Amino acid sequence: MDFEIISNITEIENIAVGNSIRDLDRLRKIYGGKRWRKLKGIATIRLTNGKIRKAEIHWYEAHGIGKREIKRKRYLD
Repeated sequence: MDFEIISNITEIENIAVGNSIRDLDRLRKIYGGKRWRKLKGIATIRLTNGKIRKAEIHWYEAHGIGKREIKRKRYLD
């Protein structure tokens, strides 16, 4: 990850659940779990160069496994 999340994630929305996720087989093979969800939200992040930006982030999540593969999609400021 080339950033650090420094605030709570807000405006969380489901993007895809279960078989709607393209990478479902890969996620199950690497992390296990059964009911995966792809989510998006807004958070304040600190980049590796020290800048603080507001960004939309996406991640995968499963019960008992937690957030995995957090990605920054776009800046909102």
